[in-house]
Amino acid sequence: MPSTSTAPAPAGSTSAVSRPADAPCAVEFASVGRSFPSERGASRTVLRDVSISVKPGEVVAILGTSGCGKSTLLRIAGGLDAASAGRVLIDGSPVTDFDSRTAVGFQEPRLLPWRSVTENVALGLPRGTSKADGAARVARLIDLVGLGDFAGHRPREISGGMAQRASLARALARNPGVLLLDEPFGALDALTRLKMQDLLLDVHAAAPTTVLLVTHDVDEALQLADRIILLGRQDGVDGSTIAQEIVVPGTRPRDRGSAELAELRARLLDGLGIDRHGQARGIESTTAIPHFPY
Repeated sequence: MPSTSTAPAPAGSTSAVSRPADAPCAVEFASVGRSFPSERGASRTVLRDVSISVKPGEVVAILGTSGCGKSTLLRIAGGLDAASAGRVLIDGSPVTDFDSRTAVGFQEPRLLPWRSVTENVALGLPRGTSKADGAARVARLIDLVGLGDFAGHRPREISGGMAQRASLARALARNPGVLLLDEPFGALDALTRLKMQDLLLDVHAAAPTTVLLVTHDVDEALQLADRIILLGRQDGVDGSTIAQEIVVPGTRPRDRGSAELAELRARLLDGLGIDRHGQARGIESTTAIPHFPY
């Protein structure tokens, strides 16, 4: 779950341009590609010609099969990796190394075990934040994620879901214009995951920011995102690009049982190579349902 870098922006960096507090940023992926050298000397293309325009405050989910480059795209957006082709702009200026306008959240909480919840959240504060302003911001965020009664607890004294909440608060403490979440709820049990999805919506409503969310969960994407980008490969061409782009209808929070969302779910599963009628490809199924007792 969220882990942030507090490395200062390089001298002269355009990422240091001031912006209003809590102001979400626009993100532009312009023909982004990424290749890696292989052991045999030839390059291996992971991403090619990815172009996405993300509006300030928008929540965009990135879906795709394992190894298609979802996390690589997210890392490029945060300045943790560099594109081999194209570029990424935040509010019109190029992304820099460890871009200070972004905060990155990973699947694991990554809390320091010897620090309290309050001290862990405070690690996300930008350098130069005054003690009084920092304390007020940390306290507000801890209350926002529902951990007010656990502010003095250490990670071993709270549940996994609480640890994810603390990590989310730590990322938001950085006051990011863009929040980059890489499978943030993937390690949680199903019920806690649903609760964390609802919490993220509440937090986004109270402290709006632009969110790029990588997930393998189609239902999670439909519940949280304004738009869904499905990455995929075309036959005979190396590297993933945009296979589908879907605008999710309705306002959040959405009805998880909506027939309209069910149709979009089937469409996305089909794009991921999953039979839309629930039959795994290449595996026989039966329509006979056994009677109780089984």
